[in-house]
Amino acid sequence: MSVGEEEWARERAWFGRDGESAPGPLARQFADLTRTLLDVTPTVNGVLKLVVGAATALVPDADLVSVTLRDVDGTFHTPVETGPVASRLDQVQYDHGEGPCVESARPDGPAVGWSQDLGSDPRWPAFGPAAARHGYHSVLATALLPDARPPRLSGALNIYSHARGAFDARAIDVALLLATHASLALAHTEAVASAELEAAHLRRAVDSRDVIGQAKGILMQRRGITADEAFDVLRRASQDLNVKLADLAKALASRHTEVELPAAEA
Repeated sequence: MSVGEEEWARERAWFGRDGESAPGPLARQFADLTRTLLDVTPTVNGVLKLVVGAATALVPDADLVSVTLRDVDGTFHTPVETGPVASRLDQVQYDHGEGPCVESARPDGPAVGWSQDLGSDPRWPAFGPAAARHGYHSVLATALLPDARPPRLSGALNIYSHARGAFDARAIDVALLLATHASLALAHTEAVASAELEAAHLRRAVDSRDVIGQAKGILMQRRGITADEAFDVLRRASQDLNVKLADLAKALASRHTEVELPAAEA
């Protein structure tokens, strides 16, 4: 076992131990990445940029890095990459439905897909030669699973190398750890975004309820009618004027001396 392999074995054994100093730079880099992913304002694009940058720095022979994400309709796209060639090579895989990026990005796909000689790899007759023509001879893709709920949107972290025979066991381990970090960070990001949207929707609902209540009170006081009758006046006026009920109520509440609504039908 080489010195580098021994160091990697020690660092891999350390992961998960609380209260102990990291034995080497790789573990410290992952710890820094974890803190950064937790500290930054969570956005999908921000998370992906951090992970792509980490892959470039941490995976040996990583010359080009991209991320594949799978849409609800099953199509794929590349939201983040370190160079335009990555998008072109990813698109070849999307167009032909072959290659480790699309295979790993499928919900039922493998956790890892790689090749150390793309030009002669018989598995991908369209993608392999295209990558070799662009000067990339090795590829490594690891699955991203940021959502465990249906429709289980998924993706892949894609790493390309100019070298043949790139991406050994250590590189695969690092890429898998990066994909795990990315998946957890994306899941957290989506949860935060969902919570913010839900909170915003709730605030709008509360605001609408309050302004409708104000408008009902104005009509009840002005016309001497019941709450149900006042709401019926608002509802019918909303339909007749083709204006949202909340917007109509807001106009009446803010300009009640100027706005006059028709009486409710008997």
